[in-house]
Amino acid sequence: MAITVSAEEMDVLARQVLASLPEPFRAHCADVVLMVEDFATPEQLASVGLLDRWELSGLYEGRPLPDRSIWQSGEMPPRIWLFRMPLVAEMRATRVSLEALVRHVVIHEAGHHFGFSDEDMHALEAQAGL
Repeated sequence: MAITVSAEEMDVLARQVLASLPEPFRAHCADVVLMVEDFATPEQLASVGLLDRWELSGLYEGRPLPDRSIWQSGEMPPRIWLFRMPLVAEMRATRVSLEALVRHVVIHEAGHHFGFSDEDMHALEAQAGL
């Protein structure tokens, strides 16, 4: 049986995750734009050192909050990208619910918005037993 999930359904799940963040995190994510695409672009893959479009399920693009200045303007808003096909493939392979996968990716990418590196977030997840 094939499991299909539309971009719209994934977008709704991602918005629910952002809306469920505790304050003050939620307020600091108000300007983050959520984007759902089937796959990352070659440029997005290259930005994180990947070649295989099936390996990237989410991406943060933007200037993290700690790096912002009141003197900067005219930049694109920060974006969290979800890549639908790799997430659906992971759901099929692991049997982890789509809701759990989307929650994990959105929170991980939101961590980048707050200035955390991948290593920082992996360490926090390990401490939390995730």
